[in-house]
Order: sequence, then C-alpha cells, then structure tokens
Amino acid sequence: SVEPSAVPTEAPREEPSAEPSAVPGPGDQQAAATSENDRAIASCVGTARREQLSSYVASPALLFIGDPGGGTVPGFDLSPANTARIAGAAALVLALTVGASVLVGARLVRPLRALTGAAQRMRDGEDTAPVVVAADNEIGRLAATFNDMSAHRARLEAQRKAMVSDVAHELRTPLSNIRGWLEAAQDGVADPDPEFIAFLHTEAVQLQHIIDDLQDLAQADAGALRLHPEPVDVAELLGQVAAAHQARADAAGVALGVRPADLPLPALTADPVRLRQAVGNLVSNAVRHTPEGGTVTLRAYGSEDGDAVLVDVADTGSGIPAEDLARVFDRFWRGEKSRSRRTGGSGLGLAIVRKLAEAHGGTATAVSTPGEGSVFTLRLPAGEAAPGTPDDPDAMNTTI
Repeated sequence: SVEPSAVPTEAPREEPSAEPSAVPGPGDQQAAATSENDRAIASCVGTARREQLSSYVASPALLFIGDPGGGTVPGFDLSPANTARIAGAAALVLALTVGASVLVGARLVRPLRALTGAAQRMRDGEDTAPVVVAADNEIGRLAATFNDMSAHRARLEAQRKAMVSDVAHELRTPLSNIRGWLEAAQDGVADPDPEFIAFLHTEAVQLQHIIDDLQDLAQADAGALRLHPEPVDVAELLGQVAAAHQARADAAGVALGVRPADLPLPALTADPVRLRQAVGNLVSNAVRHTPEGGTVTLRAYGSEDGDAVLVDVADTGSGIPAEDLARVFDRFWRGEKSRSRRTGGSGLGLAIVRKLAEAHGGTATAVSTPGEGSVFTLRLPAGEAAPGTPDDPDAMNTTI
C-alpha cells in the first residue's frame, strides 16, 4: 500500500513589523486572498488525511467494536452491543473446538473399540478375532500386531488339540493291548507263557517310550532341558549307536554301518547322552522305513570352513514326498496317513531330534528323493560347549 504523505500544517504567521506598514494596493489585496485560499485548502486536506489514517493507527479492539464511520473512535466499553459481539465470537470458537475434538476423538476411539471387542471375543472362546487395519500409525500397527497374535494363538490352539488327540491315541493303543491280553489270561483264553509275557513287556516298553519322549519335549518347550557338555569323540559315538541298533537292523534285513571320515573331524563339545539319543532316533527311524535288503549308513564330517561337525544318517528307504519334508520334524507327524501304521513308532522321535540339535546350538535337516531314500543331517557347532564346560561345575547343569 502507498504510505500516506505527511499532513500539511498551517503556514506560520508573519510577526507584525515595528515599522509602519504601507497602504495595501490592489496587487497586495489579490495576493492576500490567494494566501487565504491556500491555507483553507491545506487545512481541508489535512483534516481528510487524518480521517483516512485514523483506521491505521487505532487498536484492533477499537477497530472491532468502534464506529468506523465516525469522526472520533470511541473507547472500549462493555456495552450490551460489545458484550453480545464478544459472546458470539467466544461461542463460535468454542463450537469449532468442540466439533474438531469430537471428530478427532471419534477417529481415535473407533479402532480402539474394535480392538477391545476383538479381545473380548477371544476371551469368550473365539479362536480368531481379526480387526481391520485402516491406517499406518500407532493404532494401525497395534491392530496388525493383535492380528498376528490372534493368528499365532489359533495355530497353537490347533496344535494343542491335535497333540491331545494324538497322545490319547498313542497311549490308548498299548494300554488296550495290555488290558486285552490280561483279561484274556484272566478268563483262561490265553496262557501266560513266555511269548505272552514278552508281548506284554513290548507293549509296556512302547508305552514307557512314549511317556519319556513326551517328557523330553515338555522340558524342551519349557526351557528346562539340561545338557552336560564334554568333549565327544564323534566316530566312537556313531559306533556305539550302530552297535545298539544292530540287532533290530538284522531282524529287519537292513545293513547298518558306519562310514569312516575322510579327514580329521573338528573338536566337538556336547552332551554325549543327548547326542547319542538324537542319532539313535535318526537310526531307528531309518531302519523302520528301509525295506529288507536296504542299507542305513552313518557318517560324520567337518564343514568346509571347519566351524561345524555334521552327522548324516542316510537310508535307501521309500523316501519322503517334497510336500511333506517341511513337516517331518513335527510332533506325531508320520508319512503314513492311516491310523494302522505298519512301521510303528510314536511319531515323536524326529521332533526330539530337532529339539536336541537346537539345544546344542545346531540344526536338524532332511533331504529325500521318493523311491530312493532320505538323508537326515545334524549340524553341531564345533569347539563350543552348549553353554558351560566341564571346567565349570556350576555350568554343567545349565538350563537350555
């Protein structure tokens, strides 16, 4: 905007001279009239400028409640008109604030109510209660995490139900056999001869084996599986496992052997009892699924960089379909779909193998070609104790 020019002031009046003035002539009268007109014009212009500038120099409050058309800006007062204006402005601001708060609050509360309702439905027994993730903010991330937790809970619940069903079946079979034969002997139908006693003993051993496996898995899940690490001669351990399963392999017509290592093995510190249990489970599984005339071979070797010891148990059995390989270490999973499993077993051995390998800081994997056989591999870190060493007595009972 153009800045206003300075307000002209009246011209200074001439002081009367002490000398006697001359009698004005006609020219002097004309000049006096012109000067009087100039002063009147300057005064009028100054008044107009002051009226124009009054709106620029007045305070905002006076501009709001004053009379812009008046010649003089009135002072602030709480007159009824001014009070009504202030009250109206305050009410408008308050209404806008409340409206904005309601809108923002509704956007925040709506997803929280959905989360609360989903949690209550899960509390009442619903397996999954997903909520809609509408935004990528804190509440949206909370909803996504809740959905993941709900799905994980549903998977665990399904596994629990399946496990209870499988445990009931696995325990029912040997118990039913024992009960049936005992009732037959009690009724005089069966004679308690050595063969009868041997059958009952086999069923009792199978029952005890299932209970022991379940206990091992429960300890592993609870983090209470104890390891007693010490230096292990892997070649000697494989020979012991092969000798322990030789009679079963001979009865099945399966050739069981240990392949010597081509190179010296890296040092291994592990729990020999638990490691023997893991390798034994693999050998038992391989012998069970290898037909007569097949072979089962144990082999130990070091990794290329020397940081791990690998143990392979290879068989020439029926193999495992590719779609089932990811499930071979699951509890109670078996390749045979029917309940009348001719190969026997509790379905817990490979699950225990994986838990024992993980407790040692290693892994358990499997590769298979249907119709040709399978290879199960334990990979254990070399030169490391599964926390604790024999030199540390307090670490010998370390909980994994």
